[in-house]
Amino acid sequence: MAVDLLLGLQWGDEGKGKIVDVLTSNYNIIARFQGGPNAGHTLVFNGMKHVLHTIPSGIFHEDAANLVGNGVVIDPVIFKKELDKLEDQNVDYRKSLIISRKAHLILPTHRLLDAASEASKGKAKIGSTLKGIGPTYMDKTGRNGIRVGDIELENWKEKYRALANKHEAMIDFYNVDIQYDLEELELEFFQAIETLKSLKFIDSEEYIFQAQKEGKSILAEGAQGSLLDIDFGTYPYVTSSNTTAAGACTGLGVAPNKIGEVFGIFKAYTTRVGSGPFPTELFDEDGETMGRVGHEFGATTGRSRRCGWLDLVALKYACQINGVTQLMMMKADVLSGFKSLKVCTAYKYKGKTITHLPFNIEAENISPVYTDFKGWKEDLTEMEEASQLPQELNAYIAFLEKELETPIKLVSVGPDRKQTIFK
Repeated sequence: MAVDLLLGLQWGDEGKGKIVDVLTSNYNIIARFQGGPNAGHTLVFNGMKHVLHTIPSGIFHEDAANLVGNGVVIDPVIFKKELDKLEDQNVDYRKSLIISRKAHLILPTHRLLDAASEASKGKAKIGSTLKGIGPTYMDKTGRNGIRVGDIELENWKEKYRALANKHEAMIDFYNVDIQYDLEELELEFFQAIETLKSLKFIDSEEYIFQAQKEGKSILAEGAQGSLLDIDFGTYPYVTSSNTTAAGACTGLGVAPNKIGEVFGIFKAYTTRVGSGPFPTELFDEDGETMGRVGHEFGATTGRSRRCGWLDLVALKYACQINGVTQLMMMKADVLSGFKSLKVCTAYKYKGKTITHLPFNIEAENISPVYTDFKGWKEDLTEMEEASQLPQELNAYIAFLEKELETPIKLVSVGPDRKQTIFK
C-alpha cells in the first residue's frame, strides 16, 4: 500500500493541520515525519480551537494511529503540555499515539543554545522560534544526539549530563547575556521524560513496512513549508529539516517507490513569519487587510505574519520539487471583498524576465511581475458546494490549475473542518 504525503508549499502556516484532520477518516495511520515544536497545526471543530505542535493532527480521531516518526525532534516538556491538554479534552491518546525510538530529543540546553546563537547574530538573526530545533538537528548530524530509545537504557542520564555540559561550554563561547537556571529547567525536563516513557515506543520503519504489507492506509504529515526546506528553501532563512517529499522517505523510512498521492497545500495568498526574502510582500492596506481578516498570527510564536499576493513562481517550484499530484487551496474566504487581485507570474531578475526560482530572491535582485484578476465580494464561509463558488474565484482557480498543471481538488472557505469544499 502506498504512503500518501501532505505538504505545505509556501513558508508554512498553510493550514496543513485542518486538512489532515479532514482527511484522517480515510487513513489508518497519520505519521509526522520532520520538524518539532517549531510547527503549529491549528484545528477547529465543534466550536473549539486546538493547536498541536508535535503530535500528529489525526489524534482527535479514535480509529487512527498517530506516529511521531524518526525525523521529528521532540521537546519532552512541550510534548507533555500537549498531552495534558488532550487529557483535559478527554482524548484517549495512549491507545493511538506511538513514537519512533529513533526520534531525537530536544534538551533544555538545546533551547539555551538556540537563544545564545540567535542573540549573537544581532541584526543578522534568521528569525528562529528559539525552540532548540537547530541545535538538536546539529547534534543529530554531528552524531552527539540523544534519541527516544536512549531513555530506555540504564546509562542514559550519564549521556545526557555529558551533552548538557558540552552545551553549557558552547553557551559561554557565544559571550552573550543569557540568564538561566539549569537545575530548574532540568527538574521540569526529567518529569516530562517520565511522562514520555509511559507512551509506546516502536521501531517505526518496521512498523510502517508491516503496515504497508497489511494494506493499511498511511498519510505522512509534513510540518512548516517547502520554501523553508534546509536544501531547497530560501537559505539561510530556513528550518533545519527537509520539509519536502524527500523528507518523508528519510523521516519515516519509506522507500521512494512506495509514495502515492502528494497533496500540496497553499494559501490563496502568501504569508511568511520571521526574517527572509518575500518578493510579493505587501506594506499597504491590502496587506493589512489580509493579516487582519486571515488572523495571521503564528500558532507557535504568536508573531504577526507578513502578507502578500500569491507567488506563482515559488508555488510552481514547490510543486516541481515535491511531485505534487493534487492541490488544496486554503483561505479563499480571506480574499472576499478585494476589488482586484494580483498573482506574481514572473520575476524581473538582473534585467531579465524569468519564471523559475533563482538562487537568490533578495529584494535587490528581484521584482515581481503581476497578472491582475477581478476579485469577488461574496462571503464564502457559508458555502458548502463547489457550484456555489463565485465566477471570479473559479476563474482564479482555473488559471492556477493551468499554470501549475495540477488540479485543485479542495478549497477551504473557513477554519472549521466543515468549511471545506471538494471539487
